[in-house]
Amino acid sequence: MKFPEHIAVIMDGNGRWAKKRLLPRSAGHRAGMNRMIALSEHAFDRGVKYFTLYALSTENLNRPAEELDGLMKLFREYFAENAEMLRKKHITLRVIGDLSLLPADVSAIIGDGVRRTAGGERGVLTLAIGYGARQEIVAAVNRAVRAGKEVSEADFADMLSTAGVPDPDLLIRTGKEKRLSNFLLWQCSYTELYFTDRLFPDFSDGDLDAAIEDYARRDRRYGRTE
Repeated sequence: MKFPEHIAVIMDGNGRWAKKRLLPRSAGHRAGMNRMIALSEHAFDRGVKYFTLYALSTENLNRPAEELDGLMKLFREYFAENAEMLRKKHITLRVIGDLSLLPADVSAIIGDGVRRTAGGERGVLTLAIGYGARQEIVAAVNRAVRAGKEVSEADFADMLSTAGVPDPDLLIRTGKEKRLSNFLLWQCSYTELYFTDRLFPDFSDGDLDAAIEDYARRDRRYGRTE
């Protein structure tokens, strides 16, 4: 069976999940956080080496203050404990995005988790927090300009925040929408896309297995003839 080394997930639908249940949006984000943790464990148990999750986009930071306060509270409650769990399971945690957009204490908690898990050899969990792909590309272009020389595709990839991580083999988006929403635009040039109507808190381990099985049936030619 052809198996994806790197899976990326756009975790969409937390707010709609809560609305369907007449719950506040914060309940949906909490359910999504719990599902994110469990799904990551399942992915690494399955043998995935790189698992990347779109946790918070730059656009999400324009949401109402009450909702953002709830999200920051979740980071404060969950991040340190789960970073320690990753460390014990030998999973390296990486974070891409602009952490300066977050409250200073949240940014510090995240940075500490990244440092404590460094060197884990079982796999790499990347969380996109305060992330936008266009912003990432513009920042890489500016690095190239400051270097004062033309760069190859490989050179440019090394200037992105995902440097050292292979491009995703499979990108999954939950929540019914069928778009990339400013996520890994450079890296997903040849990524296989999988869309599901499942809202993220309902996206089960079995649903991930089904996406992997769907990927295994595809023929990735990268523009080559059959």
